[in-house]
Amino acid sequence: MPIFLIVSVLLQFFCLVHMVRTGRPHWWLWVIVIGSFLGVAVYVFTQVLPDLRNDPASRRLVRTVRDRIDPERQRRHIAQQLDVADTVDNRRRLAEESLRLGDYANAAELYQSVLKGIYATDPAFLLGLARSQAGLQQYAAARDTLDTLIRANPQFRSDDGHFLYARCLEELGEHQRALDEYEVLASSYPGEEPRLRYGLLLKQLQRPGEARRVFEDMLKRARAAPKYYRRKEQAFLDAAQRELAALPH
Repeated sequence: MPIFLIVSVLLQFFCLVHMVRTGRPHWWLWVIVIGSFLGVAVYVFTQVLPDLRNDPASRRLVRTVRDRIDPERQRRHIAQQLDVADTVDNRRRLAEESLRLGDYANAAELYQSVLKGIYATDPAFLLGLARSQAGLQQYAAARDTLDTLIRANPQFRSDDGHFLYARCLEELGEHQRALDEYEVLASSYPGEEPRLRYGLLLKQLQRPGEARRVFEDMLKRARAAPKYYRRKEQAFLDAAQRELAALPH
């Protein structure tokens, strides 16, 4: 069977499936089947592509592909908007994009530039600054920024902020305080990384029995978790399994 015929059949099949699943009028069947490549082209351009533009999942996929090809595209766009209108919101957006791209120095500078006036103790900006400082391995500065955030916003709650605080304490050698924070996170954080770090720190401090219990609890929880969660956290669960196997019985 010639290759172009195989391609035509596959494209027609795709279009017919789309037609049935989306409830298009049945007369499209004749356009697709009789029109071959031309019918398929008409259907794709008039029916499939508009759906993709309006579908959130498709838009996310397009953004992901676009970001892989040109990761700086969004940052350039926001920087252009900042040049036109130097607003707090545009600075925030550029700081967030810089942070996402791993440009921690630029992110820190932008966050510091907006932490003034009525925004001087804004919790989102302080958390962003702390994340930037931690990215620069300025753990003492990040801890101090988080302390400022907590004092100024006692009602503010952030799982990621709490985890960052524990990591900073660990990096600074404040191990007991870090353990206290990790112990809380072990029962509240929506992910396995803090639990893994808790077990690893206990192991580092020569407390293998407690480390074993942490790793065992991770794997026990995972068995009862949905599949999508296990897939998302698989790297941390695999690490816990390896650490558990290496611990003395």
